[in-house]
Amino acid sequence: MQELLITLAQGLVEDPTAVTVTVDDVNEEGIVVYHLHVAEGDMGRVIGKQGRIAKAIRTVMRAAASRNDQKVAVEID
Repeated sequence: MQELLITLAQGLVEDPTAVTVTVDDVNEEGIVVYHLHVAEGDMGRVIGKQGRIAKAIRTVMRAAASRNDQKVAVEID
């Protein structure tokens, strides 16, 4: 899952080397939280107009997680 998020983000940004992902442990609700970090100048590219790209990233991640019977959340830091 972490590799999927990194691949998605690197395809969107100008500086793919600055993309990092940290993963929190499973919380009490059974959700794994992924924190996506990108360069300051690439934040707009990852979030998109009115958050459409960020919403699409979260949708893809939830769909991939459902295949493995997991719950995930993506936060863009």
